[in-house]
Amino acid sequence: MYTSWQRLRSLRHRFWFGLSQRVRWSRGVHREIPAQSLTLSIPEQAQRIAALQSRYQVCFEAQFSAATCLNNYEYLDILDRFWSQAELEAPSGAQVCDVGCANFCYAPALQAFFRPRSLVGVEIEGYRLYRDGRTRSDYAAGYVSAVPGARFLVADYLSLELPADCITAWFPFVTARAILAWRLPLGLLRPQRLFERVAQNLSAGGLFIMINHGLEEAAIAESLCAATSLRRLAISAAEGELSRHRLRPAVITAWRKP
Repeated sequence: MYTSWQRLRSLRHRFWFGLSQRVRWSRGVHREIPAQSLTLSIPEQAQRIAALQSRYQVCFEAQFSAATCLNNYEYLDILDRFWSQAELEAPSGAQVCDVGCANFCYAPALQAFFRPRSLVGVEIEGYRLYRDGRTRSDYAAGYVSAVPGARFLVADYLSLELPADCITAWFPFVTARAILAWRLPLGLLRPQRLFERVAQNLSAGGLFIMINHGLEEAAIAESLCAATSLRRLAISAAEGELSRHRLRPAVITAWRKP
């Protein structure tokens, strides 16, 4: 049940979402000015980034702004720490799909970690307009152009037949509060159908990697995932140095399709 205030906000978001889908504005591919180097005030964060650079042979600063670099290092750190704790087999050469990827600015981190054969990011709101007059798709085009084999797809994932060996979902919407905070209508809040589609698209033996905001949200998502054919392998809420800015820990779980 939604409150009157939630419904009112949803109506406003639905108008702007529908408008962006009809107009589909574009100013062309967005290219960031490379940061070249990062200045960090916390030594532990600098040390962790140096370790990730060495392990994965990456230097995001050569291509992206400081904000994008930090986002990629954080996501890479989350995956790296989780895989070590869960003792999962290192992925390589898989078909990887990321669901709800926004502008897919973290595609380089997924490329560095998974070394996929192909990488696709799916986003339903691909034409959201940013303050600089560019859209989410404009930004995504710039990010995926720097990642071999990557592409960005504007679509409703629930209607896609998109086979993958590994599917990732960073902070999928499972509550009304979350989706409204992201300025999307309540009609797009369909978490059970989302996880069912993930299970359908995942190949036998494939992995679903999900990251949630905090333990409470993770518990809701887990109950929905458990209702599908997916089976949980591991969970971790351990925070790394690069995630200090988060109000709630990023909880990551791994699921396998039998």
